[in-house]
Amino acid sequence: MLEISIKVRRGSFRLEVDSLFLSEWTVLFGPSGSGKSTLLRVMAGLDQPAAHGQERARISLDGGTLTDSANGFALPPGRRQTSLVAQQPSLFPHLSVVANIEYGLRSLDRKSRKARVEEMLELVDAKNLVNRPTRELSGGEAQRIALARALSPRPRLLLLDEPFSALDGAASDALLARLERWLPANRVQTLMATHDATDAFATHAAVALLMDGKLEALGPAHQVLAHERQRLLARIGGR
Repeated sequence: MLEISIKVRRGSFRLEVDSLFLSEWTVLFGPSGSGKSTLLRVMAGLDQPAAHGQERARISLDGGTLTDSANGFALPPGRRQTSLVAQQPSLFPHLSVVANIEYGLRSLDRKSRKARVEEMLELVDAKNLVNRPTRELSGGEAQRIALARALSPRPRLLLLDEPFSALDGAASDALLARLERWLPANRVQTLMATHDATDAFATHAAVALLMDGKLEALGPAHQVLAHERQRLLARIGGR
């Protein structure tokens, strides 16, 4: 269970979201500029509300507090058991593919690290990349490795910001299908931001509709995105 109460201002843009996410997987849907990335960065602890003024952030996961700005409390990113995968993956260019995935596994012994890396490469369908220099990866390949690195320490909360933008439709659907099985099995609560409605309909996730910095609706995709579904069907029919 994820509970958030966030109110921040970035320039002329205001984000104000108060919600309780009960689903293990929630798709955060909205157009560009609706506040999806800002929301995820605040939840990850990378963007803090101003110390003064009316900004606030209170975030709790399964009853444990991650951020409570009113009391000056915020767990540092490294202790939040939260992983964020951005649209533009930021891999460590001086490290190999394996070393990137192992980065958060320092508490495991060598044998366990090796097994975890193999599991992650299998999950994101990137076993063929194990010997490739990181700097030579394509955009889609880098996104796969960034996702593997984010999942390798078994986070309690996974935040995905347009994570499949560099993958084609078939590859994106195949990866989503794998994650749809793996994430609930490993008790990883997930919030995935997208502006592509097909990502919402391709999974059995709940959908949170974000518009102009406010959460307009939260529920099943066929209800929250009924208008979007009709638009897609009309577009397909028109072709």
